[in-house]
Amino acid sequence: MKSALLKLSVLAVAAMVLTGCTDWKKKYEGLNVQYENLQGRYDNCMSSLDEATAAKSSLSSELQSKENEIAELQSKIEDLNQTPEDATGFGEDYDVEFDADKGTITVTLQNTILFAPGKASLKSARNADLNHIYSVIQSEYAGKEIDVVGHTDSDPIRKSDWDDNWELSAQRALSVLRYLTDQGIPDSKIRAVACGESRPVASNATASGKQKNRRVEIVVNMKS
Repeated sequence: MKSALLKLSVLAVAAMVLTGCTDWKKKYEGLNVQYENLQGRYDNCMSSLDEATAAKSSLSSELQSKENEIAELQSKIEDLNQTPEDATGFGEDYDVEFDADKGTITVTLQNTILFAPGKASLKSARNADLNHIYSVIQSEYAGKEIDVVGHTDSDPIRKSDWDDNWELSAQRALSVLRYLTDQGIPDSKIRAVACGESRPVASNATASGKQKNRRVEIVVNMKS
């Protein structure tokens, strides 16, 4: 009888041990799965961190290159006493302004050069000016973002088909934009902006002031 009880006790203990082993095995397997999941997330995070670090380094290098270009232009103007027209490469025949803080080069063309009064189609005889500007952009500033900005004087629209000065300035900016894209500037690197009469550079009280306000600006964004 005692022997039978001892045997039963041994079997019971063995069963408990085996059951405990099974439970620990399950716990181990569960922890191992969690570990592998965490390891995978860690590896993904490290990969993303490496990519972010590389992207930051690339952007930093690109920004430094742009800052160097701006500083070089500024040095030509301030240290070498070159005019903005010569320093930027557009030449003395053009009205050029360089803003080092904004990182912009603005070439201003009076509307009398480009358009007939009240019209938005380009004078074909003046395409040489846009061809020259295009060639300088391609040789010196390829890849930069370009804004084509249309401006008018304050005279209301009376005799043309345009609804107002906003529309006239927009259509004139678009005409210049389309000419430049036809020459080869990528669509993704250029946009048209209409300012109407809202940004005069001279008084609209005089004929000469109005003439200065009727203009198209081609802006090269050096920081883009």
